[in-house]
Amino acid sequence: MAEFLATPFGTFLLILGQSLLVVVSVLLALAFLMYADRKVWAAVQMRKGPNVVGPFGLLQSFADFLKYIVKEVVVPAGADKPVFFLAPMIAFVLAVISWAVIPFNDGWVIANLNVGILYIFAVSSLEVYGVIMGGWASNSKYPFLGSLRSAAQMISYEVSIGFIIVGVLISTASLNLSDIVTAQRGDWGLMSWYWLPHLPMVVLFFVSALAETNRPPFDLPEAEAELVAGYQVEYSSTPFLLFMIGELMAVVLMCALITILFFGGWLTPIPGVSEWWILGDGLHWMVIKMAFFFFLFAMVKAIVPRYRYDQLMRLGWKVFLPMSLGWVVIVAGLAMVDGEDGNLGGLWARWTPAVVVAE
Repeated sequence: MAEFLATPFGTFLLILGQSLLVVVSVLLALAFLMYADRKVWAAVQMRKGPNVVGPFGLLQSFADFLKYIVKEVVVPAGADKPVFFLAPMIAFVLAVISWAVIPFNDGWVIANLNVGILYIFAVSSLEVYGVIMGGWASNSKYPFLGSLRSAAQMISYEVSIGFIIVGVLISTASLNLSDIVTAQRGDWGLMSWYWLPHLPMVVLFFVSALAETNRPPFDLPEAEAELVAGYQVEYSSTPFLLFMIGELMAVVLMCALITILFFGGWLTPIPGVSEWWILGDGLHWMVIKMAFFFFLFAMVKAIVPRYRYDQLMRLGWKVFLPMSLGWVVIVAGLAMVDGEDGNLGGLWARWTPAVVVAE
């Protein structure tokens, strides 16, 4: 078996199987996360939420999926049809391929790239094209305005997210996501994670993630009170479903990034039990942390009122950008003082000394 997997065809099948496992697992998780999102929103408003399809309404998302599949695809008469159908496909595919570099456990990653963070940046920066193409191809004013808003919003907050991540990269001296998690391993459990030395940026990253994924209170590109449904106005059936899955998958990806960058990924929060079965490191801790941050996303959606667009832009460019840029300078100085000797307790400098091999 090992010899077969070493062949090009065997390697192809192995990668295909790993990719299908991740994609199917994420899609199944999305169905229940959408259900949880609606239940949280209903609980805040003192309603029951989905409770008819399946036990406790657990199959509601699958019923919605079937509904979108069998509905008629309506295309506006003046739409650019090739671009109109290409836009949701781009949004969906880019959201899926982002998961290729996300480690779920030690060694559990499809592509363990040394530049995993750059890969995430490259893919996420392309996601705005799906929204822009969808709004433009619809040949309608509301979708076009929504797509322009989305372009400005995603670019604005992507800059802040980039500078926040640079601070983590300075502390780790690696662009590999698995290395970032490993650098947070310590004797103090959750107190060894990056949320403590990078505490101000955790809040900024969370808020920027809301804006980057067009989640409330920053869902201005699809504000129903102003733009009906924004760039999705003219979409129905399966194309709309692809947009919705892509957007929700990007939200879960942000939950995974927050977990990996600041909260130790698959590492246990309990000190001294990393080798234990349930309490030790493992996939279950990664899932629990991601679920917690998705719950926070859902709570923000339920309780925070929507921003005005000028407030959104001012927050991104006049508050978050200067703060994140200043934090990069501060972390660089702290890491230099901390150094390889750990003068500051190794909080801001966790790289290992380089080993020089004599020729």
